[in-house]
Amino acid sequence: MIDLDGTLMHTAPEIARASNRMLAALDKPTLDELQIESYIGEGAHVLIKRCLTGQLNVEPDAVEYAKAQQLFFECYADNVTESKPYPHVLEGLQALKSAGYTLACVTNKPASFTLPLLEANHLMPYFALVVSGDTLAKKKPDPDQLFYICEKLGIPATEALLIGDSKTDVAAARNAGCYVFTVPYGYNQGQQMDATAVDALIENIGDALDYLH
Repeated sequence: MIDLDGTLMHTAPEIARASNRMLAALDKPTLDELQIESYIGEGAHVLIKRCLTGQLNVEPDAVEYAKAQQLFFECYADNVTESKPYPHVLEGLQALKSAGYTLACVTNKPASFTLPLLEANHLMPYFALVVSGDTLAKKKPDPDQLFYICEKLGIPATEALLIGDSKTDVAAARNAGCYVFTVPYGYNQGQQMDATAVDALIENIGDALDYLH
């Protein structure tokens, strides 16, 4: 199972542009791209709230949030497919698939953005299953998405691996009883991943093969 934003794809520039277009339309100050990048990882709804408040866990005005959500979804739909995979992602996916592993993409990004993004970058054929942030009622760090993938693919959670970039991915994997590897790039709210929190730190997704038997 492989995360999307910050693991497969460098989506922060497009998310930041869409977020700032949303803020400008609301006559609110725009934000630095790195600040917006630090808000990525827990789905579009959380991202929008953080952009409105400038804080991680503060609820914005409900009326303003509703307007902001509509604006963000419109703005992001315009540029979502412009994002590109990180270096070595295509080679890594090919190597994992060639080694016989069944791959699934699991993300907190809504399906309306996830599927066009994967299709535009020709990544869909690598995945037996794609589970987005709105596929189920709950998303990472809740384990439901991972349990769903394991059930659909007939794999025990204890034999499954999640490759991600953030503490949200680590928490989801631990909650599901899966293995978890993380890459050093991506979006972890500006924090380095603690090596003791994961089963392996890998430079890119293809390096997972060095640890799989």
